[in-house]
Amino acid sequence: MLNFSYYGHSAFLLDDGKHKLLFDPFLTGNPLASVKASDVKADYILITHAHGDHIGDAPAIAKKTGAAVVAIPEVAALVKEVATNAEIYEMNVGGEITLPFGKVYMTPALHSAGVAGGCPVGFVVNVGGMNVYFAGDTGLFPYMQFLGKRVKIDVAILPIGDNYTMGVRDAAEAVNLLNARYVIPVHYNTWPVISADPEEFKKLTESKTTAKVCIVKPGEDLELTTLDGKV
Repeated sequence: MLNFSYYGHSAFLLDDGKHKLLFDPFLTGNPLASVKASDVKADYILITHAHGDHIGDAPAIAKKTGAAVVAIPEVAALVKEVATNAEIYEMNVGGEITLPFGKVYMTPALHSAGVAGGCPVGFVVNVGGMNVYFAGDTGLFPYMQFLGKRVKIDVAILPIGDNYTMGVRDAAEAVNLLNARYVIPVHYNTWPVISADPEEFKKLTESKTTAKVCIVKPGEDLELTTLDGKV
């Protein structure tokens, strides 16, 4: 099994029944957050960059839960300042590590980093028998085509809110480059500046690619391993 729980903005949890992987846990101050940071359980926290709406509550959650943190060294150092007890897996772009749940491959992202000397990243996570690509905050860029050839992407989790990241049109083109089977849009409608219509994204993406778009609202879950029989 592999369950996707959407917490709003770019925060979500992947749960394979044995391991809980938390991504970009911006919950405190997130108007769409469906859970409180104090209520979140995690075994691993993966952080794409250090902007406040992505690193968010990661240090506090790592300190409370003892969750291991996966991030570039500059971001990991920010977490370690608070969560001195946390196990840290430092990575950088192009690196791959094996963890108890599966593999993590760190990808580039086209964005700013939020911390001096750092760079934004994304992740391809092999967990629960699926390859899940979380782009983090990014614009459209050619590397996505290479990534789609490097690994079969079962689920791509992409920003569509525009202004700070890809908008609907570029995100649909990203799906085409990635050749992903399923797509979940995130990073939209948290504030007016990143307003976007997920139904428009779904219509455009499904008209130009073979992918299926799964719109998940904050607070909702989606069982990813059963998508073939449901979508």
